[in-house]
Amino acid sequence: MVKPPATSLLSRRNFLGVAAAASLSSPLGALAATPGEHERWLSFRHIHTGQRIKSLYWAEGDYIPESLGEIDSFLADFRSGDVHPIDIDLLNLLHRLRLKMDSDRPFHVISAYRSPATNAALLARGRGVRKNSLHLRGMAIDIRLPGRDTGALWHAAISERRGGTGFYPKYNFVHVDVGPHWHWCKPSRCDGGKPQPG
Repeated sequence: MVKPPATSLLSRRNFLGVAAAASLSSPLGALAATPGEHERWLSFRHIHTGQRIKSLYWAEGDYIPESLGEIDSFLADFRSGDVHPIDIDLLNLLHRLRLKMDSDRPFHVISAYRSPATNAALLARGRGVRKNSLHLRGMAIDIRLPGRDTGALWHAAISERRGGTGFYPKYNFVHVDVGPHWHWCKPSRCDGGKPQPG
């Protein structure tokens, strides 16, 4: 799993090469290829910046460092511009969800990496973030998928039985991460809303 760098956060300009190399170190990222699988790609649209990206990040058994770096930069903290390696296991989870939802449309990104300063500011404002959020480690993302029911996306994430996933119907997004396996819903009107162990 990718560890936060020991040095201070890097800017977008000098981050790309370092981030790509760091991302490849993730031990959970080595998802076995399925028979006939030759490539994995992801596309995103960031709802706060309007930017889009489509990236082939794995091909013929190998991760592509340049593509991983581009994804890391795209999923940076949009408030501060700080960049952090995105865990490869999270990318592979998103790839599986894209296939499961039978969609080639871009994931709409609400929040991906979140810097410590941003997280602290949101926490102080009572925005419902966790002090030890996995967003801080590049291990979580909040998304929706155009043309697909967001509740169905949540159930697809639950069925993967990898990491945590939460459904926020009021804001129409799903949180997915590659931490401990559990799921929840806020507000508590869906499926009881209580955290459920994996």
